[in-house]
Amino acid sequence: MSRRDPVLAVIGGTGVYALAELADVESIDATTPYGAPSGPVRVGTLAGERVAFLARHGEGHGVPPHRINYRANLVALRQAGARRVLALNTVGGITPAWGPGVLGCPDQLIDYTWGRVSTLCEEPGSEVLHVDFGEPYTATLRREVLAAAATAGVPMVDGGCYGATQGPRLETRAEIARMRRDGCDLVGMTGMPEAGLARELGIDYACLAIVANWAAGAGPDPDEVITLDDVLANVRLATAGVSRVLSALLAG
Repeated sequence: MSRRDPVLAVIGGTGVYALAELADVESIDATTPYGAPSGPVRVGTLAGERVAFLARHGEGHGVPPHRINYRANLVALRQAGARRVLALNTVGGITPAWGPGVLGCPDQLIDYTWGRVSTLCEEPGSEVLHVDFGEPYTATLRREVLAAAATAGVPMVDGGCYGATQGPRLETRAEIARMRRDGCDLVGMTGMPEAGLARELGIDYACLAIVANWAAGAGPDPDEVITLDDVLANVRLATAGVSRVLSALLAG
């Protein structure tokens, strides 16, 4: 196997615990100054390029959003040689363009999380990093993802605001109504501090959002009850589009 550094790292969210197309896979059980990541880093070949993959919640979905060691995950990917990260985030849709099964590449976010270790500056004596975060996603990588979707013939929403909530519970209707007033188009539980840490680490970072369900009160049926089975079923349906986008991104 070639030992070239990965040209891209992919972080899988709920329902995406592996990249089935990844071949000649090498597993790395990483250790970092921040502790252990959510699981092994899988490095292999996809579309002729070397790619790293890490399941954000662990490959058995054993790590809830607020307990993820986001620092260790990103550092483990950087140790594996990755300098660009495409984050797959399973989300709920708030505004009409973001219905179940939709794929999108947001360009803004609002952080509603609390109590998470959200910076490399946490430990005494750490360098204080005042990184610019006005544009939370790397513009060049976003453009490449959108272009890859167009090449692959996969519809994708360009732009939108991701609201990151604490989880693991889903949100109330009132919370989603507030998020809509704040300008959020989609809601997830893992967008932060991941994006901010990537910026501190100097890693190019973009989000490919997979809409699994309408957020509470946002869909055509205001009494809809969201179940994990429904979420996973919608993610499975969208995975084919994600795979095509990844292949086109790597080929481009």
